[in-house]
Amino acid sequence: MNSRKIKTWAWVHKWSSLVCTVFMLLLCITGLPLIFHHEIGHLLGTEVESPKMPANTPRVSLDRVLETARAKHPDRVVQFVSQPEDDDGLWFVTLTPTPAPTDDFKSVAVDARTGAVLAQPKLDEGFMYVMFKLHVDLFAGLAGKLFLGFMGLLLLVAIVSGVVLYAPFMRKLDFGTVRREKRPRLKWLDLHNLLGIVTLVWLFVVGSTGMINTWADLVIKYWQYDQLSALLAPYKNEPTVPVAQRASVQRSMEVALQQTPDMKLSFVAFPGTAFSSPHHTTFFMRGNEPFTSKLLQPVLVDAKTAQVTAAPKMPWYLTALLVSQPLHFGDYAGMPMQIIWALLDIATIIVLGSGLYLWLKRGNTVPVPAAPVPAGPGHRPQHGGQQPEPAPAMKVQA
Repeated sequence: MNSRKIKTWAWVHKWSSLVCTVFMLLLCITGLPLIFHHEIGHLLGTEVESPKMPANTPRVSLDRVLETARAKHPDRVVQFVSQPEDDDGLWFVTLTPTPAPTDDFKSVAVDARTGAVLAQPKLDEGFMYVMFKLHVDLFAGLAGKLFLGFMGLLLLVAIVSGVVLYAPFMRKLDFGTVRREKRPRLKWLDLHNLLGIVTLVWLFVVGSTGMINTWADLVIKYWQYDQLSALLAPYKNEPTVPVAQRASVQRSMEVALQQTPDMKLSFVAFPGTAFSSPHHTTFFMRGNEPFTSKLLQPVLVDAKTAQVTAAPKMPWYLTALLVSQPLHFGDYAGMPMQIIWALLDIATIIVLGSGLYLWLKRGNTVPVPAAPVPAGPGHRPQHGGQQPEPAPAMKVQA
């Protein structure tokens, strides 16, 4: 590579890195506790679990569960009902002032066997909530998500340009060399290069999936326009089904389970909410395997007649979104993967910090090609503590 091309790539790498580094550092720091959100929730006492009972203990009707939750908040309507993947003895009911999407929600945890209220977790306060919101949208809603998505794009540019520069930079050095006998700036430069190239694949995967996650709201809206609008054509001139005229939710759930006998329920979206229509109760089913459990199958059930209207397959772009979430979070393989994700996150913080140090200490030193990838893990969407599985990311707050 000639010197002119090296200078061009070095310029691209330097400025893409500098613009996104502070935000990537924030995402690394906030993402670290979110990797262990369940464990931290247990320590803080915010994790809700169902009492231990025999596996064959009968379940109460879902209609009774909803009645119990509504009794706690009679001025609100049910938006979503969800069941944790690892605890089928628990229901989370989300209630809001209106069916329309809003951040003003209350959550009620109800025992699936007894119908008793177990807790009313406050999901909009505390340390993990602050970490979650900073990581997801900087407390700025959709604008914050899109801004972080743009920072994620700059991260990918920094990764690619760092890889291009790595070969000419290491031309006269062995791989992994850290020149400890040289001045501090050169030692940090070598460490920056080494950690950057070692964490390269992880950085690219986590950065790209984080960027995809920031598009979740827009992707879901496009799915509604692209797929659901055609399915709802027969209901075009019909009014929204009033709550009093809706069929039993328990019966609707049973017909949805019959439609997908090899799947389990993930969450329910009620008429008028972001994941349903004004005329349907939509049941989102998941598979039973570690990978398929992250993929969802919607089943639209007529809210008045409790008959299945459609069970459309998820389009490729929603499948990509659903796959990217657990991959970004390190949620596929339990604690071993969480530990690996945490170690790589810490390595990324060192890369970021060393990149800033090299920039601040650049002084009058002889220019060298910029080191690869001062980057961070991107956007963690999911939840912290007993944070529910957020609906905008194809999961539901509960």
